[in-house]
Amino acid sequence: MHPEILDQPGYTSATVREAPVRELFPGIRIRPLWTGPGGAHAGVLEMDAGTSWPRRDVHEPGPEEVFVVEGTFNDGARDHPAGTFLHAPAGSWHVPASATGCTLFLFYPEG
Repeated sequence: MHPEILDQPGYTSATVREAPVRELFPGIRIRPLWTGPGGAHAGVLEMDAGTSWPRRDVHEPGPEEVFVVEGTFNDGARDHPAGTFLHAPAGSWHVPASATGCTLFLFYPEG
């Protein structure tokens, strides 16, 4: 074991189960996991079956990185099964939806 790993500045861990839950829209929840000093942040998004974003999700001020952990995510154009990675550049948009329900890991490197 190397307990000194935990003494490194900024080294953190979080569990999804213990993360606070905030409902963004009916059936769509976010669990924030980490926020960096410059505004970068990471979290888990849970979408129940049959849910969709009520409008375009525009990626500002920077890109959005998405990893489909389970289920199938639809970006408004096509389905993405578990194991898919998506990079949405700054200024791009999609309309998130899921017919089956899904869990996504989200990372915003620029906030």
